[in-house]
Amino acid sequence: MSRASLDKKPAEVASMFDGIARRYDITNDVLSLWQDRRWRTATVDAVAAMPGERVLDLAAGTGTSSEPFDADGVDVIPCDFSIGMLAEGKKRRPDLPFVAGDATRLPFADASFDAVTISFGLRNVVDTSAALREMLRVVRPGGRVVVCEFSHPTWAPFRKLYVEYLMRALPAVAGAMTRDPGSYEYLAESIRAWPDQPALARLMIDAGWESVAYRNLSAGIVALHRATRPA
Repeated sequence: MSRASLDKKPAEVASMFDGIARRYDITNDVLSLWQDRRWRTATVDAVAAMPGERVLDLAAGTGTSSEPFDADGVDVIPCDFSIGMLAEGKKRRPDLPFVAGDATRLPFADASFDAVTISFGLRNVVDTSAALREMLRVVRPGGRVVVCEFSHPTWAPFRKLYVEYLMRALPAVAGAMTRDPGSYEYLAESIRAWPDQPALARLMIDAGWESVAYRNLSAGIVALHRATRPA
């Protein structure tokens, strides 16, 4: 699946995130009314990593999503394609082993992780299916993946209000905080264009994952997809 319809090339998307890195986390808190923290906790719980296990955290940005794994004694590797995000994260958490990487061509050996997770980043990858296959490659047989991503609210009247918020309020509020409304116009459009819950599950199955399941958070604003690599 291509993101070409959004008229952004990978380098342009990376540059966009570089520009908003410093205020990215606080902006997400405000835009989500601090729900993003609950979503990230649910993601960590779904990964269910044990101390000593090795977890790849893709689209880790400044490392906010990696910190809970590290606190639990998990060997977590934060990885992102935005150098600006990684630099900001390294300033905050110099102890975390940040790695620059493209989700469609990961710089890791086959079967080198017990689990891989990606939060709010899969929709920004140029080729969703290629990224899902790469995640499968780097996870050991029997390992798992957890995808936390914006999705489609399940109640139609609320879905309409949500889309209006995305396309109007989100860029305006974010623009006031980051002085870059254009970036959040792109992010809002990328959320609206993203596949719904069953469609993403089918993409995961087609990429080779098995036992694919999902559950909705916040009435479907966000969905958690979990799957395993065939043993």
